[in-house]
Amino acid sequence: MPEHLRRIRTITEFHAQRGLPKPQHPLISILNLKNIRITPEAVLGTYALDFYTISLKRGSNVKYKYGQQHYDFDEGVMFFMAPGQVFGLEAGKKPIKQSGWTLLIHPDFLWNTNLGKNIRKYEFFDYAINEALFLSKREEAMVTRLIRNMEQEYGSNIDKYSQDIIISQLELLLNYSERFYNRQFITRKIANHQVLERLDRWLDDYFNDDQKIRQGLPAVVDIAAALNISPTYLGGLLKSLTGLSTQQHIHEKLIQRAKEKLSLTELSVSEVAYELGFEHPQSFNKFFKAKTQQTPLQFRKSFN
Repeated sequence: MPEHLRRIRTITEFHAQRGLPKPQHPLISILNLKNIRITPEAVLGTYALDFYTISLKRGSNVKYKYGQQHYDFDEGVMFFMAPGQVFGLEAGKKPIKQSGWTLLIHPDFLWNTNLGKNIRKYEFFDYAINEALFLSKREEAMVTRLIRNMEQEYGSNIDKYSQDIIISQLELLLNYSERFYNRQFITRKIANHQVLERLDRWLDDYFNDDQKIRQGLPAVVDIAAALNISPTYLGGLLKSLTGLSTQQHIHEKLIQRAKEKLSLTELSVSEVAYELGFEHPQSFNKFFKAKTQQTPLQFRKSFN
């Protein structure tokens, strides 16, 4: 756990930390960031919040550190965090300024609802390392309208319908966000293909290092960390570009290397298996046949 971690457990505590009045509802709050004036000394540091945050920010002089990356909000982007995730805030000496909004919603508000059970299916809660959601003006207007609907609902007289109405608006917001993320995967092809190229270079370096490969296949989490992105984002990106999961992509690289050794060297199948990190030749034979519908010997004979 980071040193001097500030854990904020309730939305009321968050309001107090920001010098704001008590929230109208203890489990949900929407903040207009333009109206908040705070000094850097009051907020800088490392935090973990025990509630979900969904923010749309622009023109902020605050930089966030999440995972291994820093990024800012010079453009209007959405940013999602799940309870318990650790992030840091950095800024200069000038008073903090920013515009946009932040939705705070405690898991207890979602308790015993379908959304509460399924909210973590929205993978963008793990994308925060360096892939915030960039919105067009029309998309920004759409999600902001949903936020205003929620704000109006919890700001009115609460009745037995209020929670269901707010949750339905929140679920619609998350579904639109998922659609916009998929659009972002498609429209940002250049950046995405650069990630794919970096991945392939990293895997090539790994498979060219005999000492590393003999220790076994690389873990997805280690590859993602080396690329400074989250494992979930890497998996989603590969799926959209190649149709393969990260693990399947690694296996494809391994099969390519196995075919090279079988066709270009005189190593025995057992020696190839050992050089590729398999403890037992039988495991290599089974893996190779599952991926190619041929045994290693059958593949080698096809070149003779």
